[in-house]
Amino acid sequence: MPACCSWNDVFQYETNKVTRIQSMNYGTIKWICHLIVFSYVIFALVSDKRYQRKEPLISSVHTKVKGIAEVREEIIESGAKKVVQSVFDTADYTFPLQGNSFFVMTNFLKTEGQEQGLCPEYPTRRTLCSSDRGCKKGWMDPQSKGIQTGRCIVYKGNQKTCEVSAWCPIEAVEEAPRPALLNSAENFTVLIKNNIDFPGHNYTTRNFLPGLNITCTFHKTQNPQCPIFRLGDIFRETGDHFSDVAIQGGIMGIEIYWDCNLDRWFHHCRPKYSFRRLDDKTASESSYPGYNFRYAKYYKENNVEKRTLIKVFGIRFDILVFGTGGKFDIIQLIVFVGSTLSYFGLATLFIDFLINTYSSKFCRSSIYPCCKYCEPCSVNEYYYRKKCESIVEPKPTLKYVSFVDESHIRMVDQQLLGRSLQDVKGEKVPRPSMDFTDLSRLPLSLQDPHVTPGQPEDIQLLSEEVTPRHKDSPHWCQCGNCLPSQLPESHRCLEELCCRKKMGACITTSEPFRKLVLSRRVLQFLLLYREPLLVLDADSTNSQLRHCAYRCYATWRFGSQDLADFAILPSCCRWRIRREFPRSEGQYSGFKSPY
Repeated sequence: MPACCSWNDVFQYETNKVTRIQSMNYGTIKWICHLIVFSYVIFALVSDKRYQRKEPLISSVHTKVKGIAEVREEIIESGAKKVVQSVFDTADYTFPLQGNSFFVMTNFLKTEGQEQGLCPEYPTRRTLCSSDRGCKKGWMDPQSKGIQTGRCIVYKGNQKTCEVSAWCPIEAVEEAPRPALLNSAENFTVLIKNNIDFPGHNYTTRNFLPGLNITCTFHKTQNPQCPIFRLGDIFRETGDHFSDVAIQGGIMGIEIYWDCNLDRWFHHCRPKYSFRRLDDKTASESSYPGYNFRYAKYYKENNVEKRTLIKVFGIRFDILVFGTGGKFDIIQLIVFVGSTLSYFGLATLFIDFLINTYSSKFCRSSIYPCCKYCEPCSVNEYYYRKKCESIVEPKPTLKYVSFVDESHIRMVDQQLLGRSLQDVKGEKVPRPSMDFTDLSRLPLSLQDPHVTPGQPEDIQLLSEEVTPRHKDSPHWCQCGNCLPSQLPESHRCLEELCCRKKMGACITTSEPFRKLVLSRRVLQFLLLYREPLLVLDADSTNSQLRHCAYRCYATWRFGSQDLADFAILPSCCRWRIRREFPRSEGQYSGFKSPY
Protein backbone atom coordinates (compact mmCIF):
# COMPACT_ATOMS: atom_id res chain seq x y z
CA MET A 1 0.00 0.00 0.00
CA PRO A 2 1.53 3.34 -0.93
CA ALA A 3 2.25 5.91 1.73
CA CYS A 4 -0.45 8.48 2.45
CA CYS A 5 0.27 11.77 0.72
CA SER A 6 -2.95 13.58 1.54
CA TRP A 7 -6.11 13.25 3.59
CA ASN A 8 -7.90 11.86 0.54
CA ASP A 9 -5.57 8.86 0.62
CA VAL A 10 -6.71 8.06 4.16
CA PHE A 11 -10.39 7.76 3.27
CA GLN A 12 -10.18 4.97 0.75
CA TYR A 13 -10.96 1.27 0.64
CA GLU A 14 -9.06 -1.56 -1.00
CA THR A 15 -10.52 -4.95 -1.93
CA ASN A 16 -9.28 -8.07 -3.65
CA LYS A 17 -10.12 -8.99 -7.20
CA VAL A 18 -11.77 -12.40 -7.57
CA THR A 19 -11.42 -14.80 -10.50
CA ARG A 20 -14.61 -16.86 -10.82
CA ILE A 21 -14.12 -20.29 -12.43
CA GLN A 22 -17.20 -21.88 -13.95
CA SER A 23 -16.35 -25.54 -13.30
CA MET A 24 -18.60 -28.38 -12.14
CA ASN A 25 -15.68 -30.30 -10.60
CA TYR A 26 -14.21 -27.42 -8.63
CA GLY A 27 -17.66 -26.16 -7.66
CA THR A 28 -18.47 -29.60 -6.20
CA ILE A 29 -15.18 -29.67 -4.29
CA LYS A 30 -15.90 -26.21 -2.90
CA TRP A 31 -19.34 -27.14 -1.57
CA ILE A 32 -18.11 -30.43 -0.12
CA CYS A 33 -15.37 -28.57 1.77
CA HIS A 34 -17.87 -25.95 2.94
CA LEU A 35 -20.26 -28.69 4.09
CA ILE A 36 -17.51 -30.42 6.09
CA VAL A 37 -16.45 -27.15 7.73
CA PHE A 38 -20.05 -26.17 8.47
CA SER A 39 -20.74 -29.60 10.03
CA TYR A 40 -17.66 -29.27 12.21
CA VAL A 41 -18.63 -25.78 13.35
CA ILE A 42 -22.15 -26.90 14.32
CA PHE A 43 -20.81 -30.03 16.05
CA ALA A 44 -18.23 -28.05 18.05
CA LEU A 45 -20.77 -25.37 18.88
CA VAL A 46 -23.27 -27.89 20.29
CA SER A 47 -21.12 -30.69 21.74
CA ASP A 48 -18.32 -28.55 23.20
CA LYS A 49 -20.65 -25.66 24.10
CA ARG A 50 -18.35 -23.15 22.45
CA TYR A 51 -20.97 -20.46 23.00
CA GLN A 52 -20.28 -20.55 26.78
CA ARG A 53 -17.73 -18.81 28.93
CA LYS A 54 -15.86 -21.52 30.84
CA GLU A 55 -14.50 -21.12 34.36
CA PRO A 56 -12.52 -23.55 36.55
CA LEU A 57 -13.94 -24.51 39.93
CA ILE A 58 -12.75 -23.89 43.49
CA SER A 59 -13.12 -27.01 45.64
CA SER A 60 -12.99 -28.24 49.24
CA VAL A 61 -13.16 -31.88 50.37
CA HIS A 62 -14.07 -33.53 53.67
CA THR A 63 -13.94 -37.31 54.30
CA LYS A 64 -15.15 -39.73 56.96
CA VAL A 65 -14.09 -43.40 57.09
CA LYS A 66 -16.30 -45.94 58.85
CA GLY A 67 -15.65 -49.61 59.74
CA ILE A 68 -14.53 -52.07 62.41
CA ALA A 69 -11.75 -54.66 61.97
CA GLU A 70 -10.74 -57.65 64.10
CA VAL A 71 -6.96 -58.23 64.18
CA ARG A 72 -5.23 -61.45 65.25
CA GLU A 73 -1.57 -60.88 66.26
CA GLU A 74 1.05 -63.48 67.13
CA ILE A 75 3.38 -62.32 69.91
CA ILE A 76 6.18 -64.11 71.76
CA GLU A 77 5.84 -64.00 75.52
CA SER A 78 8.20 -65.93 77.85
CA GLY A 79 9.58 -67.82 74.82
CA ALA A 80 6.16 -69.00 73.64
CA LYS A 81 3.97 -67.78 70.80
CA LYS A 82 0.65 -66.33 71.77
CA VAL A 83 -2.26 -65.16 69.60
CA VAL A 84 -3.87 -61.90 70.68
CA GLN A 85 -7.15 -60.67 69.21
CA SER A 86 -7.92 -56.95 69.15
CA VAL A 87 -10.53 -54.69 67.59
CA PHE A 88 -9.48 -51.69 65.50
CA ASP A 89 -11.87 -48.79 64.98
CA THR A 90 -11.59 -45.54 63.02
CA ALA A 91 -9.19 -43.94 65.52
CA ASP A 92 -6.77 -46.89 65.16
CA TYR A 93 -6.48 -47.26 61.39
CA THR A 94 -6.93 -43.70 60.08
CA PHE A 95 -4.38 -40.93 60.23
CA PRO A 96 -4.89 -37.22 59.52
CA LEU A 97 -3.26 -35.98 56.31
CA GLN A 98 -3.00 -32.54 54.78
CA GLY A 99 -4.81 -31.70 51.56
CA ASN A 100 -7.50 -33.75 49.86
CA SER A 101 -6.18 -37.11 51.11
CA PHE A 102 -6.90 -39.71 53.78
CA PHE A 103 -5.00 -42.82 54.89
CA VAL A 104 -6.29 -46.25 55.91
CA MET A 105 -3.90 -48.70 57.66
CA THR A 106 -4.09 -52.27 56.31
CA ASN A 107 -0.97 -53.94 57.78
CA PHE A 108 1.69 -53.24 60.40
CA LEU A 109 4.83 -54.51 62.22
CA LYS A 110 5.49 -53.82 65.92
CA THR A 111 8.71 -53.50 67.90
CA GLU A 112 7.67 -53.34 71.55
CA GLY A 113 9.48 -52.34 74.71
CA GLN A 114 12.08 -50.04 73.18
CA GLU A 115 14.07 -47.80 75.54
CA GLN A 116 17.13 -45.58 75.24
CA GLY A 117 20.36 -47.52 75.66
CA LEU A 118 23.26 -49.44 74.09
CA CYS A 119 22.63 -52.52 71.97
CA PRO A 120 23.97 -54.30 68.87
CA GLU A 121 22.81 -53.10 65.48
CA TYR A 122 20.56 -55.34 63.41
CA PRO A 123 22.86 -57.47 61.21
CA THR A 124 23.16 -56.22 57.64
CA ARG A 125 26.01 -56.02 55.14
CA ARG A 126 26.87 -52.56 56.45
CA THR A 127 26.70 -53.37 60.20
CA LEU A 128 28.44 -56.79 60.44
CA CYS A 129 31.90 -56.68 61.98
CA SER A 130 34.61 -59.03 63.32
CA SER A 131 36.46 -56.65 65.67
CA ASP A 132 36.28 -53.14 67.05
CA ARG A 133 38.36 -51.96 64.11
CA GLY A 134 35.29 -52.49 61.90
CA CYS A 135 33.27 -49.93 63.88
CA LYS A 136 33.84 -46.22 64.05
CA LYS A 137 32.93 -44.27 67.13
CA GLY A 138 30.44 -41.48 66.49
CA TRP A 139 29.58 -42.73 63.00
CA MET A 140 25.97 -42.05 61.98
CA ASP A 141 24.88 -43.97 58.91
CA PRO A 142 21.61 -42.74 57.36
CA GLN A 143 20.55 -46.39 57.06
CA SER A 144 21.47 -47.12 60.69
CA LYS A 145 19.17 -46.92 63.72
CA GLY A 146 21.66 -45.22 66.07
CA ILE A 147 25.14 -43.80 66.69
CA GLN A 148 28.06 -46.25 66.75
CA THR A 149 30.10 -46.50 69.96
CA GLY A 150 33.17 -48.06 68.30
CA ARG A 151 32.66 -51.53 69.84
CA CYS A 152 31.89 -54.78 68.00
CA ILE A 153 29.65 -57.03 70.15
CA VAL A 154 27.68 -60.25 69.70
CA TYR A 155 24.20 -59.90 68.24
CA LYS A 156 23.11 -63.55 68.25
CA GLY A 157 25.14 -66.75 68.06
CA ASN A 158 28.29 -66.14 66.02
CA GLN A 159 27.02 -62.91 64.48
CA LYS A 160 28.71 -59.71 65.61
CA THR A 161 27.53 -56.20 64.81
CA CYS A 162 28.55 -52.70 65.77
CA GLU A 163 27.15 -51.41 69.02
CA VAL A 164 24.97 -48.29 68.76
CA SER A 165 23.33 -45.83 71.09
CA ALA A 166 19.66 -45.96 70.11
CA TRP A 167 16.16 -47.14 71.03
CA CYS A 168 16.78 -50.76 72.00
CA PRO A 169 16.09 -53.42 70.95
CA ILE A 170 16.70 -52.36 67.36
CA GLU A 171 13.82 -52.84 64.92
CA ALA A 172 14.23 -56.05 62.93
CA VAL A 173 14.00 -56.02 59.16
CA GLU A 174 10.95 -58.15 58.44
CA GLU A 175 8.53 -58.60 55.60
CA ALA A 176 4.96 -57.41 55.99
CA PRO A 177 2.59 -60.10 57.29
CA ARG A 178 0.73 -62.15 54.66
CA PRO A 179 -2.22 -61.90 54.46
CA ALA A 180 -2.60 -58.33 55.69
CA LEU A 181 -3.64 -58.03 59.34
CA LEU A 182 -6.46 -55.61 58.43
CA ASN A 183 -7.54 -57.46 55.31
CA SER A 184 -11.16 -56.86 56.28
CA ALA A 185 -10.61 -53.13 55.64
CA GLU A 186 -11.96 -53.67 52.12
CA ASN A 187 -15.44 -53.52 53.70
CA PHE A 188 -14.76 -50.07 55.17
CA THR A 189 -16.70 -47.18 53.66
CA VAL A 190 -15.70 -43.57 53.15
CA LEU A 191 -18.05 -40.62 52.86
CA ILE A 192 -16.71 -37.82 50.62
CA LYS A 193 -18.20 -34.36 50.93
CA ASN A 194 -17.18 -32.07 48.09
CA ASN A 195 -18.19 -28.40 47.91
CA ILE A 196 -17.44 -26.46 44.71
CA ASP A 197 -17.78 -22.83 43.72
CA PHE A 198 -17.65 -20.90 40.43
CA PRO A 199 -16.90 -17.31 41.53
CA GLY A 200 -17.29 -15.81 38.06
CA HIS A 201 -20.75 -17.34 37.64
CA ASN A 202 -21.73 -16.80 41.31
CA TYR A 203 -22.74 -20.44 41.65
CA THR A 204 -22.09 -22.87 44.53
CA THR A 205 -23.11 -26.50 44.95
CA ARG A 206 -21.98 -29.79 46.50
CA ASN A 207 -22.14 -33.51 45.82
CA PHE A 208 -24.02 -34.28 49.04
CA LEU A 209 -27.55 -33.19 48.18
CA PRO A 210 -30.31 -32.80 50.79
CA GLY A 211 -32.52 -35.85 51.15
CA LEU A 212 -29.78 -38.25 50.03
CA ASN A 213 -30.10 -41.80 51.41
CA ILE A 214 -27.10 -42.10 53.73
CA THR A 215 -27.28 -45.89 53.61
CA CYS A 216 -26.47 -45.99 49.88
CA THR A 217 -23.21 -47.28 48.42
CA PHE A 218 -21.66 -46.07 45.19
CA HIS A 219 -22.24 -48.21 42.11
CA LYS A 220 -21.05 -47.20 38.66
CA THR A 221 -24.39 -47.86 36.94
CA GLN A 222 -27.02 -48.42 39.63
CA ASN A 223 -26.12 -45.57 42.00
CA PRO A 224 -23.50 -43.30 40.35
CA GLN A 225 -24.33 -40.20 42.47
CA CYS A 226 -23.87 -41.78 45.90
CA PRO A 227 -20.89 -40.18 47.74
CA ILE A 228 -20.31 -43.23 50.00
CA PHE A 229 -17.68 -45.64 48.65
CA ARG A 230 -16.70 -49.15 49.74
CA LEU A 231 -12.89 -49.45 49.64
CA GLY A 232 -12.96 -52.89 48.03
CA ASP A 233 -15.26 -51.60 45.25
CA ILE A 234 -12.82 -48.78 44.47
CA PHE A 235 -10.04 -51.26 43.73
CA ARG A 236 -12.38 -53.47 41.76
CA GLU A 237 -13.11 -50.55 39.42
CA THR A 238 -9.40 -50.27 38.61
CA GLY A 239 -8.95 -54.02 38.06
CA ASP A 240 -6.90 -54.57 41.27
CA HIS A 241 -7.55 -56.72 44.34
CA PHE A 242 -7.70 -55.00 47.70
CA SER A 243 -6.14 -57.99 49.50
CA ASP A 244 -3.02 -57.82 47.29
CA VAL A 245 -2.51 -54.07 47.74
CA ALA A 246 -3.23 -54.21 51.48
CA ILE A 247 -0.05 -56.20 52.22
CA GLN A 248 2.46 -53.46 51.38
CA GLY A 249 0.12 -50.55 50.76
CA GLY A 250 -0.37 -48.27 47.79
CA ILE A 251 -1.83 -44.99 46.52
CA MET A 252 -5.27 -44.72 44.97
CA GLY A 253 -6.76 -41.69 43.23
CA ILE A 254 -10.47 -40.81 43.44
CA GLU A 255 -11.32 -38.41 40.63
CA ILE A 256 -14.36 -36.16 40.85
CA TYR A 257 -15.14 -34.44 37.57
CA TRP A 258 -17.67 -31.60 37.34
CA ASP A 259 -18.92 -30.61 33.88
CA CYS A 260 -21.55 -28.04 34.71
CA ASN A 261 -23.94 -26.39 32.29
CA LEU A 262 -25.23 -23.37 34.18
CA ASP A 263 -27.65 -22.14 31.50
CA ARG A 264 -31.20 -22.01 32.79
CA TRP A 265 -32.65 -23.89 29.84
CA PHE A 266 -30.18 -26.83 30.09
CA HIS A 267 -29.05 -26.66 33.71
CA HIS A 268 -26.99 -29.65 34.82
CA CYS A 269 -24.30 -29.84 37.49
CA ARG A 270 -23.59 -33.31 38.87
CA PRO A 271 -20.23 -34.97 39.60
CA LYS A 272 -18.79 -38.00 37.82
CA TYR A 273 -16.62 -40.34 39.89
CA SER A 274 -13.72 -42.38 38.53
CA PHE A 275 -10.75 -44.17 40.09
CA ARG A 276 -7.08 -44.55 39.16
CA ARG A 277 -4.14 -46.41 40.70
CA LEU A 278 -1.39 -43.82 41.26
CA ASP A 279 1.56 -45.81 42.65
CA ASP A 280 3.85 -48.06 40.63
CA LYS A 281 2.36 -51.50 41.17
CA THR A 282 5.00 -53.17 38.98
CA ALA A 283 7.97 -52.02 41.10
CA SER A 284 10.28 -54.69 42.49
CA GLU A 285 11.05 -55.18 46.16
CA SER A 286 14.33 -53.26 45.89
CA SER A 287 12.49 -50.19 44.62
CA TYR A 288 10.51 -49.70 47.84
CA PRO A 289 7.06 -50.75 46.62
CA GLY A 290 3.83 -49.85 48.35
CA TYR A 291 3.24 -47.12 50.90
CA ASN A 292 4.41 -47.22 54.56
CA PHE A 293 5.68 -45.07 57.39
CA ARG A 294 6.58 -45.43 61.09
CA TYR A 295 5.17 -43.92 64.25
CA ALA A 296 5.64 -44.63 67.96
CA LYS A 297 3.44 -44.94 71.07
CA TYR A 298 5.26 -43.71 74.14
CA TYR A 299 4.65 -44.84 77.75
CA LYS A 300 6.50 -45.17 81.10
CA GLU A 301 7.28 -48.42 82.90
CA ASN A 302 8.96 -48.37 86.35
CA ASN A 303 9.59 -44.68 85.76
CA VAL A 304 11.50 -45.48 82.55
CA GLU A 305 10.30 -44.01 79.26
CA LYS A 306 9.59 -46.65 76.68
CA ARG A 307 7.88 -46.88 73.35
CA THR A 308 6.25 -49.24 70.89
CA LEU A 309 7.49 -48.65 67.33
CA ILE A 310 4.91 -49.47 64.66
CA LYS A 311 5.70 -49.73 60.95
CA VAL A 312 2.40 -49.03 59.22
CA PHE A 313 1.43 -50.24 55.75
CA GLY A 314 -1.68 -48.81 54.21
CA ILE A 315 -3.44 -47.11 51.37
CA ARG A 316 -3.43 -43.39 50.79
CA PHE A 317 -6.46 -42.08 48.92
CA ASP A 318 -5.91 -38.83 46.99
CA ILE A 319 -9.11 -37.04 45.99
CA LEU A 320 -8.64 -35.13 42.73
CA VAL A 321 -11.35 -32.59 41.93
CA PHE A 322 -11.42 -30.81 38.58
CA GLY A 323 -13.91 -29.52 36.04
CA THR A 324 -15.42 -26.38 34.55
CA GLY A 325 -18.67 -24.51 34.61
CA GLY A 326 -20.00 -22.87 31.48
CA LYS A 327 -22.62 -20.20 30.92
CA PHE A 328 -23.87 -18.54 27.74
CA ASP A 329 -21.84 -15.50 26.71
CA ILE A 330 -22.49 -13.53 23.55
CA ILE A 331 -18.84 -12.46 23.28
CA GLN A 332 -17.65 -16.08 23.27
CA LEU A 333 -20.20 -16.94 20.60
CA ILE A 334 -19.05 -14.07 18.36
CA VAL A 335 -15.37 -14.96 18.86
CA PHE A 336 -15.98 -18.62 18.00
CA VAL A 337 -18.04 -17.88 14.91
CA GLY A 338 -15.50 -15.27 13.76
CA SER A 339 -12.57 -17.64 14.23
CA THR A 340 -14.26 -20.43 12.27
CA LEU A 341 -15.07 -18.24 9.28
CA SER A 342 -11.46 -18.57 8.17
CA TYR A 343 -11.96 -22.36 7.87
CA PHE A 344 -14.14 -21.79 4.82
CA GLY A 345 -11.01 -20.53 3.06
CA LEU A 346 -9.66 -24.10 3.12
CA ALA A 347 -11.71 -24.84 0.01
CA THR A 348 -9.95 -22.01 -1.83
CA LEU A 349 -6.52 -23.20 -0.68
CA PHE A 350 -7.26 -26.77 -1.75
CA ILE A 351 -8.59 -25.82 -5.19
CA ASP A 352 -5.69 -23.41 -5.79
CA PHE A 353 -3.32 -26.23 -4.83
CA LEU A 354 -4.94 -28.50 -7.44
CA ILE A 355 -4.74 -25.80 -10.11
CA ASN A 356 -1.10 -24.97 -9.35
CA THR A 357 -0.03 -28.61 -9.04
CA TYR A 358 -1.74 -29.96 -12.14
CA SER A 359 -1.12 -27.05 -14.49
CA SER A 360 1.12 -27.64 -17.50
CA LYS A 361 3.97 -25.88 -15.75
CA PHE A 362 4.18 -28.80 -13.33
CA CYS A 363 2.78 -31.60 -15.49
CA ARG A 364 5.59 -31.18 -18.00
CA SER A 365 8.22 -31.55 -15.32
CA SER A 366 9.92 -34.82 -14.49
CA ILE A 367 7.68 -35.23 -11.44
CA TYR A 368 4.59 -35.93 -13.55
CA PRO A 369 5.93 -37.32 -16.87
CA CYS A 370 2.74 -39.28 -17.51
CA CYS A 371 0.59 -36.13 -17.42
CA LYS A 372 2.35 -34.34 -20.26
CA TYR A 373 -0.65 -34.40 -22.57
CA CYS A 374 -3.49 -35.15 -20.15
CA GLU A 375 -6.69 -33.13 -20.36
CA PRO A 376 -6.79 -31.91 -16.68
CA CYS A 377 -3.36 -30.33 -17.12
CA SER A 378 -4.40 -28.26 -20.12
CA VAL A 379 -7.59 -27.12 -18.39
CA ASN A 380 -5.70 -26.19 -15.21
CA GLU A 381 -3.11 -24.36 -17.31
CA TYR A 382 -5.90 -22.16 -18.63
CA TYR A 383 -7.15 -21.50 -15.08
CA TYR A 384 -3.58 -20.83 -13.94
CA ARG A 385 -3.00 -18.18 -16.66
CA LYS A 386 -6.25 -16.44 -15.73
CA LYS A 387 -5.50 -16.49 -12.00
CA CYS A 388 -1.75 -15.86 -11.80
CA GLU A 389 0.41 -13.15 -13.29
CA SER A 390 4.16 -13.71 -13.21
CA ILE A 391 6.41 -10.69 -12.94
CA VAL A 392 10.11 -10.26 -12.37
CA GLU A 393 11.95 -7.77 -10.26
CA PRO A 394 12.81 -4.66 -12.30
CA LYS A 395 16.58 -4.30 -12.44
CA PRO A 396 18.96 -2.16 -14.54
CA THR A 397 20.37 -5.41 -15.97
CA LEU A 398 16.96 -6.76 -17.04
CA LYS A 399 16.48 -6.83 -20.83
CA TYR A 400 14.00 -8.45 -23.22
CA VAL A 401 14.81 -9.24 -26.85
CA SER A 402 12.65 -10.66 -29.63
CA PHE A 403 13.75 -12.31 -32.87
CA VAL A 404 11.35 -12.46 -35.79
CA ASP A 405 12.33 -16.07 -36.52
CA GLU A 406 11.59 -17.29 -32.95
CA SER A 407 8.18 -17.80 -31.37
CA HIS A 408 9.32 -16.84 -27.88
CA ILE A 409 10.89 -13.86 -26.17
CA ARG A 410 14.30 -13.98 -24.50
CA MET A 411 14.89 -12.48 -21.03
CA VAL A 412 18.41 -11.44 -20.11
CA ASP A 413 19.06 -10.77 -16.41
CA GLN A 414 22.81 -10.48 -16.05
CA GLN A 415 25.73 -8.11 -16.43
CA LEU A 416 26.63 -8.23 -20.12
CA LEU A 417 30.37 -7.77 -19.55
CA GLY A 418 31.10 -6.73 -23.14
CA ARG A 419 29.03 -9.44 -24.85
CA SER A 420 26.51 -8.32 -27.48
CA LEU A 421 22.83 -9.10 -27.00
CA GLN A 422 22.90 -11.02 -30.26
CA ASP A 423 25.07 -13.73 -28.65
CA VAL A 424 23.39 -13.91 -25.23
CA LYS A 425 21.05 -16.90 -24.90
CA GLY A 426 18.92 -15.69 -21.98
CA GLU A 427 15.80 -17.36 -20.60
CA LYS A 428 12.86 -18.22 -22.84
CA VAL A 429 9.66 -16.37 -21.95
CA PRO A 430 6.29 -17.25 -23.58
CA ARG A 431 5.04 -14.53 -25.87
CA PRO A 432 1.89 -12.85 -24.44
CA SER A 433 -1.32 -13.50 -26.33
CA MET A 434 -2.07 -10.82 -28.91
CA ASP A 435 -4.87 -8.36 -28.27
CA PHE A 436 -6.30 -6.94 -31.50
CA THR A 437 -8.91 -4.68 -29.91
CA ASP A 438 -6.74 -1.59 -30.33
CA LEU A 439 -6.47 -2.09 -34.09
CA SER A 440 -10.12 -1.04 -34.47
CA ARG A 441 -9.15 2.43 -33.24
CA LEU A 442 -6.51 2.96 -35.92
CA PRO A 443 -7.25 5.11 -39.07
CA LEU A 444 -9.23 3.61 -41.88
CA SER A 445 -6.06 3.39 -43.99
CA LEU A 446 -5.15 0.33 -41.90
CA GLN A 447 -8.42 -1.38 -42.68
CA ASP A 448 -8.40 -4.07 -45.32
CA PRO A 449 -8.56 -2.53 -48.83
CA HIS A 450 -11.49 -3.22 -51.02
CA VAL A 451 -11.01 -6.62 -52.65
CA THR A 452 -12.30 -7.17 -56.17
CA PRO A 453 -14.45 -10.32 -56.32
CA GLY A 454 -12.61 -13.21 -57.89
CA GLN A 455 -9.21 -11.55 -57.43
CA PRO A 456 -6.83 -13.21 -54.91
CA GLU A 457 -5.56 -11.19 -51.97
CA ASP A 458 -1.93 -10.00 -52.09
CA ILE A 459 -0.19 -10.74 -48.80
CA GLN A 460 3.53 -9.98 -48.49
CA LEU A 461 5.50 -12.51 -46.45
CA LEU A 462 9.03 -12.32 -45.08
CA SER A 463 11.35 -14.50 -47.07
CA GLU A 464 14.24 -16.54 -45.72
CA GLU A 465 16.51 -15.42 -48.56
CA VAL A 466 19.66 -13.58 -47.65
CA THR A 467 19.44 -9.91 -48.54
CA PRO A 468 22.43 -7.84 -49.68
CA ARG A 469 24.38 -6.60 -46.66
CA HIS A 470 24.92 -2.89 -46.04
CA LYS A 471 28.50 -1.85 -46.47
CA ASP A 472 28.68 -0.77 -42.79
CA SER A 473 26.79 -3.82 -41.50
CA PRO A 474 28.62 -5.38 -38.48
CA HIS A 475 29.54 -9.06 -38.24
CA TRP A 476 26.70 -9.94 -35.80
CA CYS A 477 23.98 -8.67 -38.18
CA GLN A 478 21.83 -11.40 -39.80
CA CYS A 479 19.47 -9.25 -41.89
CA GLY A 480 22.03 -6.96 -43.60
CA ASN A 481 20.41 -3.68 -42.41
CA CYS A 482 22.02 -3.19 -38.97
CA LEU A 483 24.56 -0.40 -38.32
CA PRO A 484 27.25 0.05 -35.69
CA SER A 485 26.24 1.66 -32.40
CA GLN A 486 27.08 5.30 -31.59
CA LEU A 487 27.25 4.60 -27.85
CA PRO A 488 30.52 4.46 -25.89
CA GLU A 489 32.35 1.14 -26.03
CA SER A 490 31.26 0.18 -22.46
CA HIS A 491 27.56 0.42 -23.45
CA ARG A 492 27.84 -0.51 -27.11
CA CYS A 493 26.82 -4.14 -26.49
CA LEU A 494 23.26 -2.99 -25.62
CA GLU A 495 22.63 -2.03 -29.25
CA GLU A 496 24.37 -4.99 -30.87
CA LEU A 497 21.14 -6.78 -31.69
CA CYS A 498 19.57 -7.86 -34.99
CA CYS A 499 15.91 -8.60 -35.72
CA ARG A 500 16.81 -12.19 -36.65
CA LYS A 501 18.67 -15.01 -34.95
CA LYS A 502 19.49 -16.63 -38.27
CA MET A 503 20.14 -15.03 -41.64
CA GLY A 504 17.07 -13.90 -43.59
CA ALA A 505 14.91 -10.96 -44.67
CA CYS A 506 14.76 -7.95 -42.35
CA ILE A 507 11.55 -7.21 -40.51
CA THR A 508 11.75 -3.59 -41.62
CA THR A 509 10.79 -4.75 -45.15
CA SER A 510 7.48 -6.22 -43.97
CA GLU A 511 4.07 -4.62 -44.54
CA PRO A 512 3.12 -4.56 -40.79
CA PHE A 513 6.33 -2.67 -39.98
CA ARG A 514 5.57 0.00 -42.56
CA LYS A 515 1.93 0.42 -41.50
CA LEU A 516 2.29 0.03 -37.70
CA VAL A 517 5.68 1.62 -37.09
CA LEU A 518 6.59 3.95 -39.95
CA SER A 519 3.17 5.35 -40.95
CA ARG A 520 3.28 9.04 -40.03
CA ARG A 521 -0.51 9.24 -40.09
CA VAL A 522 -0.85 6.32 -37.68
CA LEU A 523 1.75 7.72 -35.28
CA GLN A 524 0.11 11.16 -35.27
CA PHE A 525 -3.23 9.52 -34.66
CA LEU A 526 -1.82 7.61 -31.66
CA LEU A 527 -0.20 10.73 -30.20
CA LEU A 528 -3.44 12.71 -30.51
CA TYR A 529 -5.45 9.73 -29.25
CA ARG A 530 -3.41 9.87 -26.06
CA GLU A 531 -3.25 13.69 -25.79
CA PRO A 532 -5.97 15.40 -27.84
CA LEU A 533 -4.49 18.87 -27.20
CA LEU A 534 -0.94 17.89 -28.15
CA VAL A 535 0.80 20.50 -30.33
CA LEU A 536 2.88 18.86 -33.06
CA ASP A 537 5.22 21.71 -33.95
CA ALA A 538 7.92 21.40 -36.56
CA ASP A 539 10.83 21.23 -34.11
CA SER A 540 9.50 18.44 -31.93
CA THR A 541 7.41 16.45 -34.41
CA ASN A 542 10.19 14.07 -35.48
CA SER A 543 11.29 13.46 -31.90
CA GLN A 544 7.73 12.67 -30.77
CA LEU A 545 7.02 10.49 -33.80
CA ARG A 546 10.34 8.68 -33.40
CA HIS A 547 9.70 7.75 -29.78
CA CYS A 548 6.12 6.82 -30.60
CA ALA A 549 7.44 4.52 -33.32
CA TYR A 550 9.82 2.92 -30.80
CA ARG A 551 6.84 2.29 -28.50
CA CYS A 552 4.70 0.91 -31.35
CA TYR A 553 7.38 -1.59 -32.31
CA ALA A 554 7.94 -2.70 -28.70
CA THR A 555 4.21 -3.13 -28.10
CA TRP A 556 3.79 -5.01 -31.39
CA ARG A 557 6.68 -7.45 -30.86
CA PHE A 558 6.51 -7.88 -27.06
CA GLY A 559 2.76 -7.60 -26.45
CA SER A 560 2.87 -6.89 -22.69
CA GLN A 561 3.50 -3.35 -21.50
CA ASP A 562 5.70 -4.74 -18.69
CA LEU A 563 7.96 -6.42 -21.23
CA ALA A 564 7.93 -3.42 -23.56
CA ASP A 565 9.38 -1.20 -20.80
CA PHE A 566 12.56 -3.30 -20.84
CA ALA A 567 12.58 -4.20 -24.53
CA ILE A 568 15.70 -3.68 -26.66
CA LEU A 569 14.94 -2.73 -30.27
CA PRO A 570 17.05 -4.36 -32.98
CA SER A 571 19.62 -2.13 -34.61
CA CYS A 572 18.00 -2.44 -38.05
CA CYS A 573 14.59 -1.33 -36.72
CA ARG A 574 16.07 1.49 -34.67
CA TRP A 575 18.05 2.91 -37.59
CA ARG A 576 15.13 2.50 -39.97
CA ILE A 577 12.92 4.55 -37.61
CA ARG A 578 15.70 7.14 -37.22
CA ARG A 579 16.00 7.52 -40.99
CA GLU A 580 12.24 8.04 -41.23
CA PHE A 581 12.15 10.54 -38.34
CA PRO A 582 15.72 11.89 -38.05
CA ARG A 583 17.18 14.15 -35.42
CA SER A 584 18.73 17.35 -36.62
CA GLU A 585 21.93 16.90 -34.59
CA GLY A 586 22.31 13.32 -35.75
CA GLN A 587 23.17 11.99 -32.25
CA TYR A 588 20.87 9.58 -30.37
CA SER A 589 20.85 8.65 -26.68
CA GLY A 590 20.09 4.93 -27.12
CA PHE A 591 18.35 2.65 -24.61
CA LYS A 592 17.62 3.94 -21.10
CA SER A 593 16.20 1.66 -18.36
CA PRO A 594 12.99 3.00 -16.79
CA TYR A 595 14.21 1.84 -13.33
